[in-house]
Parts: sequence; C-alpha cells; structure tokens
Amino acid sequence: MTIDPTALIHGMAVVEDGAVIGPGAVVGPFSIIGPEVTLGAGVRIDSHAVVTGWTELGDEARVFPFASVGEIPQDMKYQGERTRLDVGARTCIREHVTMHAGTGRGGGVTRVGEDCLLMAGCHIAHDCQIGNRVIIVNNSAIAGHCVLEDDVIVGGLSGVHQRVRVGQGAIIGALSMVTNDVVPYGLVQGPRAELDGLNIVGLKRRGVPRADIQALRVALLTLKQGEGTFVERAERLGEETDSDYVHRMVSFITGASDRNFLVPR
Repeated sequence: MTIDPTALIHGMAVVEDGAVIGPGAVVGPFSIIGPEVTLGAGVRIDSHAVVTGWTELGDEARVFPFASVGEIPQDMKYQGERTRLDVGARTCIREHVTMHAGTGRGGGVTRVGEDCLLMAGCHIAHDCQIGNRVIIVNNSAIAGHCVLEDDVIVGGLSGVHQRVRVGQGAIIGALSMVTNDVVPYGLVQGPRAELDGLNIVGLKRRGVPRADIQALRVALLTLKQGEGTFVERAERLGEETDSDYVHRMVSFITGASDRNFLVPR
C-alpha cells in the first residue's frame, strides 16, 4: 500500500494493501478501496462508496456515496480474467452509479474520459469506451462494448444497446431506446429512438461556425434521400464537401460498426 502523506483517509474507511493513494486524495468514512486501485492527485471518495478491481481514477475525479466502481462485469462469458477500468481526470461519478471492468473478449478495459458527468443511478457496462466531456443523465444505462465519442449527452432514463456507437457531439433525448449507431452531431429521441435532426444547441454552444452548421444540415438531407444505400450516400457526400464537421460525420458512417444506423426521418 502506498498512501501519500498529504492524503486524508478517514479512520472508518477500508484501504486494502496494495492500493495507491495520490497526493491530496480524500477517502471518506465507510468507503472501501480495493488492493489494485490507484487514486490520482486530489481524488475525492465520499462516504459509503466502493472502488475495487484493477481501477484507476484520474486526478481530481470524485465518487459520491453508494457508487460501485470497478466491479466485475455482468457478462456470462466473463471467466475471472484480469481486466480493468480507467476513469479520466475530473470525472464526476454521482450516487448509485455502477461502472464495471472490461472482459477478456472485449479488449480487457472499460474507459471513461476526462471531465465527464455520470449522474445518479446510471450504469456503464463492461468494455465501453466513453470519450471526454460526456454527460449521462440519471438512471440511463450504457450496455457493453458501446462507444460514446466526445461531448455526447445521454438523456435520463435512456438505454443504449450493446455495441452501439454514438458520434461526437450527438444528443439522445430522455426516455429513448437507442438500438443503432448515431451519427456525430445528431439529435436522437423517441421510445424506439430515431434520428430527428441535428444537435443545433450543442453546436452553437461549442462555437461551430454557421457555415459548418449549414453544411451539416445539407449533409443530413443528402443522407435522407437519394440513390444508393445510406453508406453510399455518405461516401458521395465526403467527395462533395469541404467542411471538417461533415467529413467527421462521413468518417464515422464509413467506419467499422457492428450495428446499422439510425437514419433521418
């Protein structure tokens, strides 16, 4: 066990031998820190939280009460292989969040990026790859092997099907069930979610130029109608545009995927 002298460990916390506690970290009462856990500088673990498994929390991450971080995956194929969970700096893990380590068949690691907000009761399953600045709202569930790129927002009480990819800057409305890939900057909503336009508010908040927003609007219309398959229309679109945002959308669509796409209504 390595505990930096500036760390504050409550007398009623359990820190198991082998754990690494960084400078300025705080572990509250009745929390449990497992033997393969690494807490970066300034990490705060509130009371009654469990951080276990081969888990690393980046600097200034925070775990609120009753969260369970780093447990073994809920996967019948898991056979006890040594896998891990990596959480980026300044990510906030609220009450009753569950986050599981990866599986041997799924790459062995679940990753969550920096500056994410995981609101109360949400679930991050095994082998997910979550980008930076992602917000997952209360009681939403991200199934195994999903990819959520940077700046994605998942509305409350939503579910994302296993192996789905959600592109950069997309937003999923509350109470949505997402069963296919979501293009970057898309707006998805509905009980059986459909692509319903662009995340215009998010694009404007990030200062995306008006010309690029207009190019994305045209791109979405082009993807909606015309000759060929959805992917073929995307490939033609990539040849016709000079917008980096549209090219990012095209690259996502033509990239490797285990699912189909949600297409514009």
